[in-house]
Parts: sequence; C-alpha cells; structure tokens
Amino acid sequence: MHIAILTFEGFNELDSLIALGILNRIKTPGWRVSIASATAQVRSMNGLLLESQISLHEANTADAVIIGSGMRTREVVADAALMAQLQLDPARQLLAAQCSGTLILARLGLLDSVPACTDLTTKPWVQEAGVEVLNQPFFAKDNVATAGGCLASQYLAAWIIARLVGTEAAESAIHYVAPVGEKEDYVARAMRNIVPYL
Repeated sequence: MHIAILTFEGFNELDSLIALGILNRIKTPGWRVSIASATAQVRSMNGLLLESQISLHEANTADAVIIGSGMRTREVVADAALMAQLQLDPARQLLAAQCSGTLILARLGLLDSVPACTDLTTKPWVQEAGVEVLNQPFFAKDNVATAGGCLASQYLAAWIIARLVGTEAAESAIHYVAPVGEKEDYVARAMRNIVPYL
C-alpha cells in the first residue's frame, strides 16, 4: 500500500509530518508513505525545507492520498497547470484533506454534495466553493475524508490505517504516538471520531 501526502509550498508542518509519523508506524511489507510535491523541494510556512519523495504524477497512482494544508493553498487552486496535475479518483483511492487541503478537494469537484471539515480560516473559501462546512474535527463519506484543525491530522492517519489495515492497527499507531499517561484517552478519542465513518 502506498500513501502519498501532498505537500505544497508554504505547507503546514503539523499536517504533513504528524500524518507521516503516524502512518509510518505500520511496518507491514509493501507499506510506503511518501511526501509528494510539484517541485523537488518545498518550504513550509515556518521555513523548513523538505525534499519531495515523489511527484504529483506518482501520487495519482497511490492507494491513499492526504492533501495537507498551508498558507498558499489559494494560490495552488488558482494555478490551473498545477491543479491539472492532480488526477485523484475516490473510486480507486482513499482521499483525505486537512484544513485548507479541503479547498483543493472542493475545487477538484470531489466534494459535490459531501459536507466537509476544515480550519476556521479556510471555512469561508470552502463555503464559497459550494461545500457545507461542519463544526467537527473529522468527517468521511465513502472514500473521502476531511479534517479541521492541525492536530486533527491524527484522525486522517488513523482513518487511513483503519481502512487499509484494520482498526487494531489504527489503535496501535495512535497509542504509540500518544502522550504517556494519556494513551488510552487519546486512542478512545481518535477511534470515537473515526469509527462512525468506517
């Protein structure tokens, strides 16, 4: 299984890297998680320079794709050439978007009649794109999931693991990264948010 995390210039480190860390808790043969970008390197909103592992074209063939957020997402959706590179398909992929990544899913037409989650800054832009925004951290319908708030990236990662490997694997991955002394609470909260959508 290959999971691609779409990461654009000005990306939010929490969205891309928390998901990357949790998803890499799975150690089954053939499991691979890649940072995907339109360029060889991308700089985060706080100046971190990250090397892309795969191209956007390669991400189109991944089994699951997370679209991270960032401070330049409106520039991404305004770039017709860049958007044309994204050939995502919920009929053959799990698709997940974090915060302003939800705007990318909306502009790709992948949220038609599907409500979504996003961050408070992006909410009006997603609404302008014709999508109902929910006041909750996570929502999924069929093969499309969205999350709102940087730390909700754990829910996207857990949902993808649960869908591709199983709920026990998702619980184990969240348990591993959760703070000591709060592990059971973190696992319970994560699963409470995703299980209704599995």
